[in-house]
Amino acid sequence: MADALIAVADDGAIRTVTVQRPDKLNALNAATLQALADAFRDAAADPEVRVVVLTGAGPKAFVAGADIAEMNTLSAVQGRDFSLLGQALMRQIERMPKPVIARVNGFALGGGLELAMACHLRIAADTAKVGQPEINLGLIPGFGGSQRLLRLCGRAATLELCLLGAPINAARALELGIVNEVV
Repeated sequence: MADALIAVADDGAIRTVTVQRPDKLNALNAATLQALADAFRDAAADPEVRVVVLTGAGPKAFVAGADIAEMNTLSAVQGRDFSLLGQALMRQIERMPKPVIARVNGFALGGGLELAMACHLRIAADTAKVGQPEINLGLIPGFGGSQRLLRLCGRAATLELCLLGAPINAARALELGIVNEVV
């Protein structure tokens, strides 16, 4: 099942990990989070891999956030466990012994932006849109996104993104320091 959720490809020392749920805008469910954790564990252990590029399948989304349809079926305890799984993945990526680059194509919203912010560098397409829209669902970023956002771009921008819930374009994300480059 994990094979259908992500794809892993090597080009020399570069490993590309692609979230493969374009029909769901690459939304993260528990199985996808686990598949990503396994892929990053394998990349860390592989001496041939020198850098990991993380991206999403299709032109519409890097990762559009958590899979809301799945989240709506979770009990409170299962919801907490889902959040803890996401938090563990973000820490795993941050602590990778090899550089991890997010190649942000399309939407990086909610958990998708949290995933990108856990990476060491973020390169965004000029058409990318990023944001923390969880407030629109009565939620807060569940994977540590508000803390990562604060470290990247400061208090004012963090409050703007988390309290207003509106996405911003790639140029504004670059201006705020959320992404390192726009191409």
